[in-house]
Amino acid sequence: MEAPTALDWSTENCQVGRVMDLLGRPSVVVVLREVVNGVRRFEDMRRHAGLSRQVLTDRLTLLVDHGVLRRAPYRDEGSRERQEYRLTDKGFELYPTLVALAAFGARWYADPDGPATRMEHRGCGATVHPVMECAHGHRVDDPRDVTPAPGPGARPAGRGAAGDRA
Repeated sequence: MEAPTALDWSTENCQVGRVMDLLGRPSVVVVLREVVNGVRRFEDMRRHAGLSRQVLTDRLTLLVDHGVLRRAPYRDEGSRERQEYRLTDKGFELYPTLVALAAFGARWYADPDGPATRMEHRGCGATVHPVMECAHGHRVDDPRDVTPAPGPGARPAGRGAAGDRA
């Protein structure tokens, strides 16, 4: 069997690896889920997601530092000013990823009664599905019709570098 051509290219600057350094941390996607679901205030998020103060603080700080969330001040009457968390433009670009995770979970991990949450189109109420489309506008229905190819930032694999073929 011939070796995959992907072995010829370094993974040192892989964009998937880099984004997973952020999203792959425990509870990061849970925090994003809360914000997408409209739970934006720290105490509400802590209670609803079941996260400790320290973990939630760390994850919110991380997401703000990465420009995925922004802090927005609010003040309930008679209280001091506090912060809630909202998606930035960068954060909204993760929305299709969250829709895809929700659809995958609905199909493969939901309770027998069905998924706990549906992603709906605000305009008509229909369930939203993740869709792949090429830059020319062709819908790609079969993932087997998508193939990774070296991009402009691809670097040849070095000998012995971490993540590269030795």
